[in-house]
Amino acid sequence: MNSVINFVELENCVISATYRNLMVKAKVTLVDKSSGEQLPDPVVTITSPAPNGSLRIRLPDSVKPGIYCLKALNGHGEYAAQSVDFQID
Repeated sequence: MNSVINFVELENCVISATYRNLMVKAKVTLVDKSSGEQLPDPVVTITSPAPNGSLRIRLPDSVKPGIYCLKALNGHGEYAAQSVDFQID
């Protein structure tokens, strides 16, 4: 089963994304592409029993401008999917 996370848009410090084949307890994190590090905040946990859906992530003020991507981890903390890169200004 191939999991997918798609970045849709960034508007007013809120990231919109869609996902497919992510199960309950999967986590979606924000990754700083320049360092490769996952940010400790924000982290979204999938709570819907449906494997497909959408999510919104409000960016905290601590997120600096740069290139980022979304990374999905399954319920065991293993890599599941990654979005395209996007710019935060």
